[in-house]
Amino acid sequence: MTTLFSKLKNDLPASLVVFLVALPLCLGVALASGAPLISGIIAGIVGGVVVGAISGSHSSVSGPAAGLTAVVLSSIIQLGSFELFLMALVIAGAIQIIGGIAKAGIIANYIPSNIIKGLLAAIGIILILKQIPHAVGLDIDQEGDFSFFQKDGENTFSELIKIFSFFTWGAFLICIISMFILIYWDKTPLKKNKFFPASLFVVITGVILNGLFKSFIPQLIIEPSHLVNIPEFTGFASLITQPSFTNILNYNVWIVALTLAIVASLETLLNLEAVDNIDPHKRKSPPNRELIAQGIGNVVAGLIGGIPITSVIVRSSVNINSGSSSKLSTILHGFFLLISILALAPILNLIPLSTLASILIFTGYKLAKVSFFKEMYKKGWNQFIPFITTIIAIVFTDLLIGIIIGSAVGILFILKSNYSNPFTIKTEQQHSGETLLIDLPNQVSFLNKSRIKETLWNLPNNSKLIIDASHSNFIDDDILEVIKDFKTIVSKEKKILLNLIGFKKHYDLDDYIQFINIVTKEEQEKLKPKQVLELLKYGNERFVHGTPLKKNLIQQVNATFNEQHPIAVVLSCIDSRTSAELIFDLSIGDVFSIRIAGNIINEDILGSMEFGCKVAGAKLIVVLGHTNCGAIKGACDQVELGHLSGLLNKIKPAVLNEKSIAYNRNSHNKEFVDKVANIHVKETVNSIMQQSEILNEMIKKGEIGIVGGMHDLTTGQTTFFKDTMILE
Repeated sequence: MTTLFSKLKNDLPASLVVFLVALPLCLGVALASGAPLISGIIAGIVGGVVVGAISGSHSSVSGPAAGLTAVVLSSIIQLGSFELFLMALVIAGAIQIIGGIAKAGIIANYIPSNIIKGLLAAIGIILILKQIPHAVGLDIDQEGDFSFFQKDGENTFSELIKIFSFFTWGAFLICIISMFILIYWDKTPLKKNKFFPASLFVVITGVILNGLFKSFIPQLIIEPSHLVNIPEFTGFASLITQPSFTNILNYNVWIVALTLAIVASLETLLNLEAVDNIDPHKRKSPPNRELIAQGIGNVVAGLIGGIPITSVIVRSSVNINSGSSSKLSTILHGFFLLISILALAPILNLIPLSTLASILIFTGYKLAKVSFFKEMYKKGWNQFIPFITTIIAIVFTDLLIGIIIGSAVGILFILKSNYSNPFTIKTEQQHSGETLLIDLPNQVSFLNKSRIKETLWNLPNNSKLIIDASHSNFIDDDILEVIKDFKTIVSKEKKILLNLIGFKKHYDLDDYIQFINIVTKEEQEKLKPKQVLELLKYGNERFVHGTPLKKNLIQQVNATFNEQHPIAVVLSCIDSRTSAELIFDLSIGDVFSIRIAGNIINEDILGSMEFGCKVAGAKLIVVLGHTNCGAIKGACDQVELGHLSGLLNKIKPAVLNEKSIAYNRNSHNKEFVDKVANIHVKETVNSIMQQSEILNEMIKKGEIGIVGGMHDLTTGQTTFFKDTMILE
């Protein structure tokens, strides 16, 4: 209990505000439902005390819901008595309990966020539109009517037109003053007092102002018809109505019970998700526990004469905006409702409805800010259109119908998305030409069939295609049939080389390999040095962007078992971060990689290069340095260490030839180190041509090319030096 009451300073004042807002709503919903007025208060008490105690939500407030008024009204008429309806409500509560135990609350996880946000914004707009009449003294329609078409024959907008005929200056003035207080409250020192929130202050202010009107400005007096109206307590017998179980086998009773259970559960789950969305602490409420709590609440409400209960977004929003910290606020508001009908009716009946209207209008503004709409618009049409559709549908119908319409539009966008982009397709530039890659997603359903078939059947003749299912955990049989037809018929007729990889055994579609992307002798002979350099540049771009080519290394090992035809010889440093195969996104058999500290040359390395180019047919020599090179640093600091000293001596000419930096010529100067590395690469390129007659002659004849470059360890980018390029 210590934990429950640890946030009392926040929860107590918040509960008072929620109680004041809930009170007229409970009465209004009961009136709109065709039930006894007291049944709405009973439902509010049970929703606060019983459901609040059992629920796992910290912010949700339960009570009689406006969204169920039409269902309740028609059910009472259909069953013929309120007592039979109460029996149906008890059964409905039992069904909800069973649903919670069966974990039916999982439905909440499948409600899209744009629909939930649309629900919140719609409730905000409805609060503003529905409370404007009460703000100016038009209180003919009950507080609980939140549907577009009202019980009094009006609708949301026609009710607004009537306000000019029923305008009450006293009510309007109190509402304006209350709104002013609510808007500017946070700019005053009073905001620090959590025990006295703005909402509670405006309620007291409204009562005081009406008292002042009565004493000093009689023409502004607010009449009793524009004040809260609580029935006086005349004994517990007058409060409680017990259900009639005489017709428990009545077919209609069970139909009503099932309808109530489904509608109340859906509304609760929707509201619960919405409440979690606006919770400043983003706490997650357990939906299955909530269904059980709501079920128990409806059983209790049915046994003592209450109307159906759900989680209610309006009261929950007020609860959050009033600074509540835990579910104690919800429980306390239920106790306040009980006390109100027992002893406080004369005091509470002094509260102007326009004061409560100001609180609800301010709550509506917070739920439907313009910035909220801008945020959703920036997310794109697939998010914005279901969002705005949900808002419009809820405003012009009711919560459940609006959610259904919004969800239907959302599903259409999901279907469109699945049709237009069920997989990724990209073109990979390889030494042998272009290869198309289709990467299937995690789930490939029948909805993707049309798009996949259209893509495959429209591929050009003589293409090379890889279909990769490595990331797919489910592929619909319809899709597998399309791929099989393409493999056995279409690809052969169009002479398309096809690789199928990553397909699970239970798909009855084994991996199928028609080509392996390795360099053949014919391809190597056709390549020019300039083309090889472009392939290396493309590979480095893929490395930088994290989009490497699909490679089956074992197949490449097997394919190159007898012979190899690399396209380049790369001389690079032994640094563990400069593997040529990785930074140029190369495959097995693509490159001769010579690695030595500081990418120096000696007779053995020159011999290896001569073999790679003259004997094995490589078309390009690359001398690759890198930033922050340890060997270059050692040369800059004139390190002496065993055999390393002789290696570093080969770099010293580059150190001496760097003339632009006069001071701090050591390894601590990054700019100096990198400039020396650049010079060393260029000198190494010149040394290769000077010291190897074989390579020099091949370069002059255009049989091979040579180029120097620098790899940036920070960005992964490789830059080639134009003044070292000899490619023809």
